[in-house]
Amino acid sequence: MNVLIVDDNEAAADLLQELLSLQDHSARCTYSAREALAVCANESFDVALIDITLPDLPGTEVARQLRDRTHPPLLVAVTGLSSREASGTPGLFDHHLQKPIDFDALDRILEMARGASASSS
Repeated sequence: MNVLIVDDNEAAADLLQELLSLQDHSARCTYSAREALAVCANESFDVALIDITLPDLPGTEVARQLRDRTHPPLLVAVTGLSSREASGTPGLFDHHLQKPIDFDALDRILEMARGASASSS
């Protein structure tokens, strides 16, 4: 899977990228909303893990712009907010993960994305 990580916490994003790489995923980190959107103008991703609270634009805006693409990635909100607090984004994200990330839950999401990608090809 080709995974985009969007998080202003560079250490956490880099660690997640390394973990995903160890699991044979291709992962790319971006540390701001604008950087993520610029990268997505030239690259396609199967999954985007997006922090909702970014300093330059809300992660919800990144998700909205990616959702409008012809082939949007599976959009996963990654947030320190509770699911109740993050519930103001109905239909925008396919999944929500609360920080710290439950890696078993992330693996299940990536497996679902892999299955969906294989069945659509």
